[in-house]
Amino acid sequence: MKIYAIPEILTCIVFDIDSTLYTNQDYAHEQVDVQIRHFATLMHMTDNDAREAVNTFRTEYRNTHGKSISLGNTLAHFGIPISESVKWRETLIEPARYLKKDERLASTLTELAKRYKLVAVTNNPVLPARKTLTVLGVDTFFPVLIGLDTTGFSKPHRKPFILAAESARTPLSECLSVGDRYDIDIALPLELGMGGVLVDGVEDVYLLPELPGICSPFATP
Repeated sequence: MKIYAIPEILTCIVFDIDSTLYTNQDYAHEQVDVQIRHFATLMHMTDNDAREAVNTFRTEYRNTHGKSISLGNTLAHFGIPISESVKWRETLIEPARYLKKDERLASTLTELAKRYKLVAVTNNPVLPARKTLTVLGVDTFFPVLIGLDTTGFSKPHRKPFILAAESARTPLSECLSVGDRYDIDIALPLELGMGGVLVDGVEDVYLLPELPGICSPFATP
């Protein structure tokens, strides 16, 4: 875990979902690879050729721009509109095959929800994201879930984070972004005046209620 900033007045915590609210490398890999395999089929490529094309583009983008690019935006570069990749994810991603109910996560979110508004922002569409939260047993903690199909933009983009703050009826300066990828989940929120905590997985999320600035009863009005 790396704490970049916690707002002096904290009202809302904005959570990424994948590889943040669970730790499962097989599922994290499959969410990406199943789309690449589908892309390969449509483009009449081998799976390995498709993986190489996607990985090469993402590496070149990172080297050129100094930051990562989401899979959705990568597929858009290859001619697959965001609206189409949304449909892929809705039909291809099945979290129940990999995840299960997490009682400790539910307990952690119960503590946080006593003090803060909780919002989920993901680069997956709402449907598979809801499936993931339901399998984990924490869906009810996130009445607001902002997905790829909510705004049509992947993180890192301003719109998902701005909408998260608006949905919580709180200024960006009182929001904390928690996620597992600095370029995707943390860098832009910091630019927007939000706080940021980079986690290595759900094991770090379990520790959030103990962090100074989050555990303090004076952290919120």
